[in-house]
Amino acid sequence: MPALQGWLSVAAVMCLIAAASVNAQSMLSGRVIAIADGDTLTLLDASKTQHRIRLDGIDAPESGQPFGNRSTQALSDLVIRKEARASCPKTDRYGRQVCQVKVGGVDVGLEQIKRGMAWHFKRYENEQSPEDRVAYATAEVQAREAGRGLWGDAHPMPPWEWRKSRR
Repeated sequence: MPALQGWLSVAAVMCLIAAASVNAQSMLSGRVIAIADGDTLTLLDASKTQHRIRLDGIDAPESGQPFGNRSTQALSDLVIRKEARASCPKTDRYGRQVCQVKVGGVDVGLEQIKRGMAWHFKRYENEQSPEDRVAYATAEVQAREAGRGLWGDAHPMPPWEWRKSRR
């Protein structure tokens, strides 16, 4: 019996380690090679593996939505063909890694909000650090008050509402 208990203990520890690694935040680095829209990009790492990344904490206008092309271009201007580091706490239902991406130390998602190119995605704000949550919310208020980007429109439609209306 003691041998069985020993094996069970080892198995339990292995399960805990596996569970911890699933929940661990992955770190990626590489060159941004493509932009899908104002909140989605593709990063090519050193092993030539492509990672489709959804920017954490923001939601940008969709491609077919008013201001969608400008948001996409703004993200491209910030990151295309540049080296980036990504901190990825989760994967979304489409298989994209959800990451905070930095280029030259600049948080790309936060910069999209500051420029009025995206909304702070409050639906998921509880998953952000308290510091990021405050920074993103403040940046959105400041962009809105200054009428930057999509906030120049009298009634910009949030992408989550636009997607819902298209269903």
